[in-house]
Amino acid sequence: MRAALRTLRGTAFACALAAASGSTASDATVPAAGASAVPPDVVARLARLDCSRIGASDVREILARVPAPRIVLLQGSVPLVTMEPFAQFLIAMGYPEARLADPRDGSHSYNSFADGATLAGALAFEYEQTGLAPILIGHSQGGAFAIRVLHELAGAFHDALHVVDPATGAPLPRTTIVDPHTHDTRPVVGLRVAYAAAIATGWLPRVLLGQWTMLSRLRTIPDTVTEFTGFDVPNDPIAGNLLGIPPYRASGEAQVRSVVLPAGYSHIGIPRTAHLATNQRARDYVETWTESSMAQPPGDTANVVHAADIWHSVKRHWCLQARRLLVNPSS
Repeated sequence: MRAALRTLRGTAFACALAAASGSTASDATVPAAGASAVPPDVVARLARLDCSRIGASDVREILARVPAPRIVLLQGSVPLVTMEPFAQFLIAMGYPEARLADPRDGSHSYNSFADGATLAGALAFEYEQTGLAPILIGHSQGGAFAIRVLHELAGAFHDALHVVDPATGAPLPRTTIVDPHTHDTRPVVGLRVAYAAAIATGWLPRVLLGQWTMLSRLRTIPDTVTEFTGFDVPNDPIAGNLLGIPPYRASGEAQVRSVVLPAGYSHIGIPRTAHLATNQRARDYVETWTESSMAQPPGDTANVVHAADIWHSVKRHWCLQARRLLVNPSS
C-alpha cells in the first residue's frame, strides 16, 4: 500500500509539473529519470563521499556519473574578454560540458548586459526541471550581474518574477514553480541558488555604466544563495578599489567570503585559466586546495588561486546536490 501511494504521488507530481511548465511528462520527471540512470554502487559511493574533500578520482569515478547543476558563466563588459577560458578549465577538470552550455546557443559564456529578472526566471525553470540549484560565476560586470540576479530572486526589484524558458528566453504565464523536492507550489521570488562568485567586481564601472540601483547592493549578499565568494584584485583601477576593498557581507544567513587575490593578477586577464588544467604543478595545487592555500606555486600558474577556490566550491555543491537528489530525495 505504501509503495502504491508513493507511486501515485510521484505520478501526480509529474503530471502537475508538466501541466504547469507546458512540457511533456518525460521532461517533467528529469530528477527521477536522472536518479534511475545512476548505478546503485555509484549512489552508495556518493553517500559515503566527503563533499569537502573531493579528489580527482572522486570526480572521475563518482561525480562524473551523477547529475550536475547548471553553471552560468557571466562575462564582463569587454566583448573580447569572455568566460570561455574558465569554461575550458572546468571542463578539463571534469565538469560536464553540457551543464555549462547556454541552452539557447550552446555557448559557454553568457552576456552580462541582460535582464536580471529573465535570468532569475530561467534559473527557476532549471531548478524545477532538474531538482538541482544552479551556480552563478561572473567576472567584472558579470559578477555585478550575478549579484543583481540574487537581489532579483530576493524580490528587491519586483514583487513577482515570471518563469522563463531558458531555451527560448520567453517568459511563461506563471510566477510559481513546483518544487521538485517538496512537490509544493512556490514562487520564483525566494528561490536560492547553490553557489555564486564575483571576480574583480567593483563600484566604479557601476557608476560609469549608470547602474545606480546596484551601488548600495553590490557588497551585500541576500539569502538567495547558499554560499558566495567575492574575489578582488588589490589596487585594481578598473574596479575602482585604489583606496581600499570593502568586504562582501551577508544580509542574512548566506555563507559569504571575501578573498583578496595576489597583487600581480590582472583585471582583464583573470578569466584565463584553461592552461591550469594541463600544467601538472598547477593541477596538483587545484586538486589539493584548501582555504589556507594562498601561496601560488611557481611556473605558468597565473590565476590559479581563484580557479582552485572556485573549483573546490563547485565540486562541493555538485556533490551535495547530487546526494540530495539521489541519496536523500525527500530532504
